[in-house]
Amino acid sequence: MKPRKKTKRTWIIGASSGIGEALAERLAARGEEIILSARNAEALDALCKRLNGRGHRVLPLDVSDGAAVMRSAAWLRDTVGPLDRVLFFAGAYTPMKLGQIDLGDMSRIVDTNLKGAFHVVEAVLPIMAEKGQIALCASVAGYRGLPNGQPYAATKAGVISLATSLRAEHGDRLDIKVINPGFVKTRLTDKNGFEMPMMITPEKAARAIAGEIDSQRFEIHFPKGFTRLVKFLSLLPDGLYFKAVKKMV
Repeated sequence: MKPRKKTKRTWIIGASSGIGEALAERLAARGEEIILSARNAEALDALCKRLNGRGHRVLPLDVSDGAAVMRSAAWLRDTVGPLDRVLFFAGAYTPMKLGQIDLGDMSRIVDTNLKGAFHVVEAVLPIMAEKGQIALCASVAGYRGLPNGQPYAATKAGVISLATSLRAEHGDRLDIKVINPGFVKTRLTDKNGFEMPMMITPEKAARAIAGEIDSQRFEIHFPKGFTRLVKFLSLLPDGLYFKAVKKMV
C-alpha cells in the first residue's frame, strides 16, 4: 500500500476578497488545508463554508499589527504545527499624486503592504515546514516608479526587494516567491478612474498562480502580454523611460 500523501497546510493572508479569496477556493479544491486570514471575519467565515475539503480554519488578522501577527503565528505553531505555504495577499490602495498625498492613507498603505509583509515574514520563518514556501504578492507597479502610483508603487517595490532578500538568505531551506500581477479586477482597482489594459478576473489570476506556485521559478507574473511589456519599459534607459511614462500622466 502506498503511503498517504501529506496534505499541504496553507496560510493565506488577505483571503477575504480578490486574488486571495479565489486562490483559497482553488487550492482547497486541490486538497490543501487552508487557514484564512484578513480583517473581515464575516467574509472569511462565509468563504470557509464554501471551501471543498476539511480542516480549514479562520484566523482574523490585521497585518499592520505586528504583535497580533506574532501571536497568530505562535497559535498556529501550537495548534496545527509547521506550515507548508504562507501566501501574503494583504493590500491597501488609494490613487494619489505626489504633492497631493493624504498622509493618513499613505500611512495605512505602508503599514499594510510593506510593514505587514515584514511582520508576516518575521513571524512565519520559525514555523515553516522544511522546504516550505513563502510567497509575497507585490505588483508590476513595483518594477519602477510610475506617475500617479504613489505610495502604492513604492510599497510594492519594497515587497519585491523583501522577497528577493528573503530568497537570497533562506532559499536553500525554503521556496521563496514573489507574485507580480498586472491589473486584476478587485475592490482596489475599482478605485481607478483610468483605463486598465488587459485586466483579468481574480479567478484567472488564481489559475495563473496555482499553475506556477509549485514551479522552480522565483517570480510569478501575469497576464504575460501585459507584464512583459511593463518589464520591457522598466529596462529602458532613464531618458527613454521618462518619455514613455510621461504619456501616462
